[in-house]
Amino acid sequence: MDESRVLVMGGHGKVALLALPLLVEAGHEVTAVLRNPEHAADVAETGAKPLVADVEQLGVEELATLFAGHDAIVWSAGAGGGSPSRTYAVDRDAAIRSMDAAARAGVRRYVMVSYFGSQIDHGVPTESSFFPYAEAKAAADAHLATTDLDWTVLAPSRLLDEPPTGRIETASQGATAGSVSRADVAAVVVHVLAEPATIGRTIRFNTGATPIPDALTESDLA
Repeated sequence: MDESRVLVMGGHGKVALLALPLLVEAGHEVTAVLRNPEHAADVAETGAKPLVADVEQLGVEELATLFAGHDAIVWSAGAGGGSPSRTYAVDRDAAIRSMDAAARAGVRRYVMVSYFGSQIDHGVPTESSFFPYAEAKAAADAHLATTDLDWTVLAPSRLLDEPPTGRIETASQGATAGSVSRADVAAVVVHVLAEPATIGRTIRFNTGATPIPDALTESDLA
């Protein structure tokens, strides 16, 4: 995707704050949606435009109005390990509404930031505190795959606060769940928007040996 208008949901999240300046540097006009107005200055420092809105409270029509005029949506929002009810409300319900809203607003490109193990048969025990998140992400990702959007699901391994390496390994290359820096995830977000080969794919990845642009080509995703 050439220079375009990108809307990032969950704009004050750790991955988002790393991705925003990279998106701006790549030439995109970037708006970051965040819930807490006290965080707007942090977002503005990245070069992105902060937009205060609570995705948990917005319906499809309201989200569609928010999305109108943009070329791509990046969903990096989440409840952040809150109560199970809020996890379902944000990571599943609000995410699904955002997909329906993107379709209604005519914004075809949609990138979901998920996690490596996200799938319907995720295997997380019901008694685990991680179960609501696993269930919510699985439902949201599954819904996205049924839409007519130009979607990509990014499914990184365990996230680390380490410097970027610029290199990853995808599941298609043999990667199993490991770890990856949030900085590299942010870089993947930017490269995915520029790589049509990633449309309609779930990309599971961790730190590896392949430069990010090369790992996101048709051959490495086959």
